Amino acid sequence: MASDTHHIQTLHWGIIGCGDVAERKSGPAFNLVSGSALKAVMRRNGDKARDYALRHDVPKWYNNAEHLIDDPEINAIYIATPPSSHAEYAIRCLEKGKYVYLEKPMARHSAEAEKIARAVKAYHGKLCVAHYRRAQPMFIKIGALLGQNLIGDIRFITLKMLQPAGSDLIAVSESNWRLDPSISGGGLFHDLAPHQLDLMIHFFGKVRQARGFALNQAGMYAADDLVAGEILFENGIVFQGTWCFSVSPSDQTDSCEIIGSRGKISFPVFGSEVTVTHDGETSKITFSPLAHVQEPMIERVCAYFLDKGPNPCSAEAAIASMEIIDAFTRK
Repeated sequence: MASDTHHIQTLHWGIIGCGDVAERKSGPAFNLVSGSALKAVMRRNGDKARDYALRHDVPKWYNNAEHLIDDPEINAIYIATPPSSHAEYAIRCLEKGKYVYLEKPMARHSAEAEKIARAVKAYHGKLCVAHYRRAQPMFIKIGALLGQNLIGDIRFITLKMLQPAGSDLIAVSESNWRLDPSISGGGLFHDLAPHQLDLMIHFFGKVRQARGFALNQAGMYAADDLVAGEILFENGIVFQGTWCFSVSPSDQTDSCEIIGSRGKISFPVFGSEVTVTHDGETSKITFSPLAHVQEPMIERVCAYFLDKGPNPCSAEAAIASMEIIDAFTRK
């Protein structure tokens, strides 16, 4: 069944998986963007779905995803479930002619992501992946600085994500599904690295080669807790990254440094301050926190669905970061 939602005037959203991510990061933003309204939510626990609907003034709630997908009023669906169900729900939505905004990571691995991408083409659908940092003011500014050649020719990037067990960077959920590879695709690397790797692709383009390794050093759970990898981009820029989730709290680090021929740009991917050093001078740019971190991306997604702008993150763009994740963890 081809999509029948072309030329719609208003997006009537449904959310599949109105849990922790949809509570503040994304859910409320659907009612704040022009041409968009949140009309229904779904969660397998009906009481919690109803509670979310009542607290956020959402007209309808469901405890069955199929019922939401089949709702004739709903023409766009945000899939905010764990990655193991992304392919199933996304393909079902596309088959029914619904537009899809899909949480990151796009899937558990690149083969599963490619299955979703094929469905987008088969059903002539529209799908965006929630690599939402690329739409935030801080990263738009970093992209602009790179475009201005402020630090000269880019040589290499180093990234460190070092976190203790129980890091407050990890979204809170009822279960520890992020540590179950059968659900998440891997461990905490699979939850946080998609943000970072997508930005690298967004800034530096196509990848020529990616390689790495993953280990379970602390043995606290089934998933790997250390991942290291390097990327050679087609333009000759080199990236090196290390992710470790079993360090001392005193060694907690979130840093990315882009090194150029005339200076460097430094920032935490999950922070709000950018430090720029060029020609021996250093300056800092601080950004105000966003009430709903996905709102800038959701605004772009809605524009794309309403034929008013380009796709802010296509399936193909998201597959590129999934392929790097697979290469680093040797999937």
